[in-house]
Amino acid sequence: MFVFACARCAAELTAPLSQIALPVHAHQNYGNGIQMPVLMEPGTFAVDPEPWGPPWRLWEEIDPVEAEARGIYAPVHALSDGAPEAIVIAPGDIRGTRLLPEKRGAACCGLNGSDGPNMACQTCGLAVASRIDDCPLWQAVWLAPDAVRRLLVADVDAPPLSWQELLEEGKTTPPLEPIATGGARLGSSHYWSWSPRWEAAAGHALAHLLAASERRPVRVPNGLIADVFQRALDALLPTGPPERRAVLAGPGQPAPAADVDILLVPVHPQTGRKWSRAASAASAYLVPLPFGVWLWMAHPQPNLPVPASGRIPHDVLQDDPLPPRPHHLFRADLETFRHTLVRLPAVRRPWLRTILDNLTQHRSAGLV
Repeated sequence: MFVFACARCAAELTAPLSQIALPVHAHQNYGNGIQMPVLMEPGTFAVDPEPWGPPWRLWEEIDPVEAEARGIYAPVHALSDGAPEAIVIAPGDIRGTRLLPEKRGAACCGLNGSDGPNMACQTCGLAVASRIDDCPLWQAVWLAPDAVRRLLVADVDAPPLSWQELLEEGKTTPPLEPIATGGARLGSSHYWSWSPRWEAAAGHALAHLLAASERRPVRVPNGLIADVFQRALDALLPTGPPERRAVLAGPGQPAPAADVDILLVPVHPQTGRKWSRAASAASAYLVPLPFGVWLWMAHPQPNLPVPASGRIPHDVLQDDPLPPRPHHLFRADLETFRHTLVRLPAVRRPWLRTILDNLTQHRSAGLV
């Protein structure tokens, strides 16, 4: 495990933490007036390999050669010139800091870090982190990589769980969840909707599915996976044979057939590595999914009504109130889709670039 300390005075700034993979929804901007939950689990941290945050440079100021060297293969609105490898933790894991009120930023109803670090070391006053809690953003503290140092506090860090151990642990991410809103007459309120985590995961995976399609129709398995991907795939890709077939693959799943073109595979939540492909489908394109999302797709939990006698147990689905249902068809997160697509070399193909250039139209159609 590690703690992070001030680079100037060496004061400890965090609780002991274990590293996990950066969540795919780390920079998701979700809706308006939404009270987003905490991004990171307590006792964990993740590192963003890319620069993020101010200062920013508009695309017109960036040489395309420089952009490609940074792994950006199509135009974006702006690129960060901040330091790479910022560290993100849960707000409850920060220690020995104070807020800088003058660094509130152009926020709606909280803090968003747009003015740079808004937290200082309580011992020496060095600006060390950005507290993020504005209404459309996941709550987090981002430690400035040039202002902190990582210190090992245990001789040996615990090894990552095996795929089998992850299956046994069974931490799934449900596709529906209550969304909290502010501004109601009696305080906050909630409504049921598709999970923001699923929408971000789908945006990331959809970009890979298009890259893997080779501009041919892609067919995914029926059921929840089709609810998530098929409508967008049918609208964005040509119709007619020959199709490319995508299947779910991973630990505990049957070996995919040799003729499968695309595998939807889990990403290890601690290491960030994709599940390795089976020898029988060695040439298949691996499309990454967060492990919790993948596990629900592999083992869906429909929460169906069950017969009961006597008093109804608390976990039995009743028809009063009706079971939660989303108010709209599933849509992948647009910005996560864009963020992923511009970082895939395949986006240089004219047909994929056309999709990227027409994202506003696709958003109006409710596809992303």
